[in-house]
Amino acid sequence: MKQAGFDKSVGKANAPRRFGLQLLIALLVGGGLWVAIAPQLRLGLGNFTGQLPTGLDAPYRYPFSQSLPSNGNPAAIVQREIAFYQERISRDPTGGLNRAALAGSYLKMARATGESSWYLLAEQAAQRSLAHLPFENDGAVVALARVAEARHDFSAALRWAARAPNHEDALGIQVTANLALGRVDQAAQAANALVEGTPTLAALTLQALVQNAQGQDAAVLQTFQQALATEEPGEPGGSAWARTLLGRFYAQRGNPELAAKLYRQALNILPRYPLALVHLAELETRLGQYRAAEQHYAQVLSYPKGSSTVFDHVVLRGQSRLKALQGDAAAAREWQDKAEKRLRQDLTAFGHRRELARLLLERGQSADLVEALSLMRAEVQVRQDAPTLDTLAWSLSRLGRWREAQAAMRQALRWGARDAGLFYRAGRIEQALGNPAQAQAFFQAAQATDPRFDLQARQALGLDWSGVGD
Repeated sequence: MKQAGFDKSVGKANAPRRFGLQLLIALLVGGGLWVAIAPQLRLGLGNFTGQLPTGLDAPYRYPFSQSLPSNGNPAAIVQREIAFYQERISRDPTGGLNRAALAGSYLKMARATGESSWYLLAEQAAQRSLAHLPFENDGAVVALARVAEARHDFSAALRWAARAPNHEDALGIQVTANLALGRVDQAAQAANALVEGTPTLAALTLQALVQNAQGQDAAVLQTFQQALATEEPGEPGGSAWARTLLGRFYAQRGNPELAAKLYRQALNILPRYPLALVHLAELETRLGQYRAAEQHYAQVLSYPKGSSTVFDHVVLRGQSRLKALQGDAAAAREWQDKAEKRLRQDLTAFGHRRELARLLLERGQSADLVEALSLMRAEVQVRQDAPTLDTLAWSLSRLGRWREAQAAMRQALRWGARDAGLFYRAGRIEQALGNPAQAQAFFQAAQATDPRFDLQARQALGLDWSGVGD
């Protein structure tokens, strides 16, 4: 993928790089991926000693030494930051700015560890900050915008962000929230403005995500390369995040070898980085490398008793699919039950309706299908991105409501997203409606998007388990 004349100076900017903006989407793309006394850190991000070979071409290879002080354990660094602001608050209990800064640090910790309790601490700190300093307190306002987004309340996130238009993270929130709401045009406007103002690693990665939602594959690759050309040694979180998202893009385009290399490069930068581990495990599942997938899922789940993370349900569902693919139905049900329990526990606080609906659709019992549709009817009131509308179409098709499913799928595809799973489900819907030519066109689009989109791939993605309605 190396391009002639690729210049590391492209897109350089001197604007500050904030850990929060760089890692915001990591939770969103990880599956709803969200959010007291400080819980114990569970990931051990700095304890990994081995180096994973990657063999990446220069544009994608991490160019900095892993021994640089700025590339230390992010969680430990943020923990010191939290202690610093807590000490300042103890000396000035009514100071609003210190509490706003503390809220921001709690959010950084939430994204570094995946532990949901940090979001609650961030919300409490931001609210108390605004109580002490209700005006000109953009830090607290933006913190509440991020918490709202973590809870899938994207309209509220936009309202909060609008109250801090001059804050450097406000445009980033506009990108991610509008993407979730299905307003891809508005997300593109915000991403373009963000890149024009500060063409950083984080800003360019957000722009690549918007281009991906529009099906602009060539632009996605160009923007990711620009993004990696701007990275600096003090932003390991953003560097790992960008490579993980680029790896996901290649996995969805039938290049699992390069995807795996990018995931492993991300794990070199941030050992035990949960987003990379989850995507690597999903890729290994698709390739039939079940033992390796189980090992990577286990790394994500190795946390202290009683601690919950935004990745739990993703891992539990992934383990269920692994067992099903290996023919162990009893173990698959056991893992699925664990995932359902976790999703229902988090349903009110973090709005995992779509993820619960998908689990119920995979299980496929009559009561499950009815509940799944009810969940998706509620979900589309707050989120209308392509994966959400696809899940709505899936729930409608499982109940035989094919015309409604067709309308939902057309909405999912309206911005031009190229996704083999979307095309495949659209083809199954057209097939059921007696439209063989349209069905074949969608099946061909799925194969063109991902030439390795076979039965194993579909089952690894939760498709093709229970018959024509899948």
